[in-house]
Amino acid sequence: MARAYGANAQLLAAFETTYGTPPVSGFRKMPFVSSTLGSEQGLIASDLLGYGRDPLAPMRDVIAAGGDIVVPIDLRNFGHWLKLSFGVPITTEDTGVYTHEFQSGSYNLPSLSIEIGMPEVPAYFMSAGIRANTLAFNMQRSGPANATVSCIAQGETRTASSAAGAPTEQALARFNQFQGEVRRDGQLLGNVTGAELTYSNNLDRIETLRADGKIAGADPTIAALTGTLEVRFADTTLIDAATNGAASELEFSYTIDADNLFKLTAHAVYLPKPKLAVQGPGGVQASFAWQAARDGVLGRMCTAVLINDVASYA
Repeated sequence: MARAYGANAQLLAAFETTYGTPPVSGFRKMPFVSSTLGSEQGLIASDLLGYGRDPLAPMRDVIAAGGDIVVPIDLRNFGHWLKLSFGVPITTEDTGVYTHEFQSGSYNLPSLSIEIGMPEVPAYFMSAGIRANTLAFNMQRSGPANATVSCIAQGETRTASSAAGAPTEQALARFNQFQGEVRRDGQLLGNVTGAELTYSNNLDRIETLRADGKIAGADPTIAALTGTLEVRFADTTLIDAATNGAASELEFSYTIDADNLFKLTAHAVYLPKPKLAVQGPGGVQASFAWQAARDGVLGRMCTAVLINDVASYA
């Protein structure tokens, strides 16, 4: 009997026209690092009495579907995860270079079907009605640039053969951590040793009564953008901003060149005043757990921009 290995697993994804209904075509092969996507159904212990000390058979509980997918932050495929998190972008072209602008706050978030295949068994698991609850990534000095997409799904089915048809594939061009930088109000922010950020749609599961045990949907509520900045203490710029309570603009970016880049800009960021802990003879660091808010001029909290050679993510 063949055994399944992650090395041969495939993740195929396609956006849905109808929530919870996998499309018959349009799937594409997506690179991924790991996945916990799937469904689970717990058991409820029997509460009946009168049959002795040994319990009767348990009952099945409702279906909970979803999980985390770790994906590379790359030049082309990452746009589909941004679309899942923010909605359809505004796309403009300049001589074959396309700028895709994803804006926070959209009420119209698409849903996705994802098939994870284990061809050795064979077993193919199709999760439908997937929406992105959170999108998170961290920045550091070295290593690959990855993001974690935490999803809520409606349900999962298993088949012995793939239901994804003939998937397409986009060339992989991966960003690396050394290509990243953080800017504050347009100026390079020095002495940053690490950064983390999380965009959340704060999805609300619609848990209606239905015979199949699935949810009816997952609707976005108040969005949130939070993160941390780890900074070597060399000046009081950020502490002054935290003390004054003034909003700053923070830009997190990975750049290959001017025509190939990804950046996420939080337009109105508020910094807390941190403690400065001296824990030895080494450098003193400060950790700022920031929160973003809606910018009154732009009318949104953040903007993610992906510049590449892909004509459309519609």
